[in-house]
Amino acid sequence: MTPVLLLAAEKESAQVTDWAARIGWVVGLALFVALVYWLMREGWKWRGTLQGDLPELPTTPDETGAVRLTMSGRYHGSTTAGQWLDRIVAHGLGTRSRAELTLTDAGLDVVRPGADDFFIPVAQLREARLDKGIAGKVLTEGGLLVVTWAHGDRLIDSGFRSDHAAEHNEWVEAINSMIDTNTREGAER
Repeated sequence: MTPVLLLAAEKESAQVTDWAARIGWVVGLALFVALVYWLMREGWKWRGTLQGDLPELPTTPDETGAVRLTMSGRYHGSTTAGQWLDRIVAHGLGTRSRAELTLTDAGLDVVRPGADDFFIPVAQLREARLDKGIAGKVLTEGGLLVVTWAHGDRLIDSGFRSDHAAEHNEWVEAINSMIDTNTREGAER
């Protein structure tokens, strides 16, 4: 036989895929992903249980007074005041959503389609500022409107981002002005 035919006869065909091993790896990976997801979900529920002492969120009163400002945008979550990574998940405060904010004489009304709405009475407002982040969301400097408010015995920071970020400064000024006015009126009484 010629050397060319011998070389051709010695070649082996390509190795056949080992389907059992491949399916085993895919199933193993899927189970691992499911386990990680389940652990994250349990951690979220545990955090909510630990924050069970947080009272129910206030609802919008029947009479809110004149509307000062409105804003359409996103609610990015709430944290313990001053601790931008300590997310609060109790009563739906950890759920991100679209939000319609209305600042009235009575306080701040937060309407969230698909999540629980809440109301922050003017007496509970503590501060409004521009910031760059809150748990799970980091933006450019001043890209986030953060409202600090008292609820029960806690101070809470709630982060909002307007569809038109230029509105943020106006909101900070209006809320802080309301807080100053409310503080002065409370001191006079």
